[in-house]
Amino acid sequence: MKRRFFSQFVIVSAALALAACSGAADQQTAPHTGESQSSATLATAEAFLMAAGSGDMETLSSLMAGDFVWHNEGDTTVPWIGTWKGKDTVLNTFLPAFGAGLQTTSWTTDYKFADDNQAVFIGTMSAVANETGINTGVFSWAVRVEVADGKVQSWNWFEDSYAVSVAYHGTSE
Repeated sequence: MKRRFFSQFVIVSAALALAACSGAADQQTAPHTGESQSSATLATAEAFLMAAGSGDMETLSSLMAGDFVWHNEGDTTVPWIGTWKGKDTVLNTFLPAFGAGLQTTSWTTDYKFADDNQAVFIGTMSAVANETGINTGVFSWAVRVEVADGKVQSWNWFEDSYAVSVAYHGTSE
């Protein structure tokens, strides 16, 4: 129970820090482009999230920049955890590894917000590791999405990677 609370605390803290730092960075390095940029960023990022969640690879591909980076924090002994660079690598290596390894069994998106070219989504999910059949239980997730020129540049995913690792490796807590 303590680990789950700590995980949720870390994810929410990371999202709040991102929001605070994003605003500070805007003030220090570049003029804020306003509400319209944030709305466009959120719309693009949300369309990407929905395409990823529904398995719509055509839409996902169309929204992904050529030099796209997908980064998952966590146990790098899990085949889909780490940094994946380039649209082709993400579509042809990362996504098949993720799909072969984990089946999402529940999903919520509870919060979403954007500032300039950055969007953040926070929610909960659960999954089953395909090889072991072990359920992760419900855990919190957050993702930071960078959008430029209507394309998603980066996807930085945070989750309870301990629960994913335990399920993947078939070990107990």
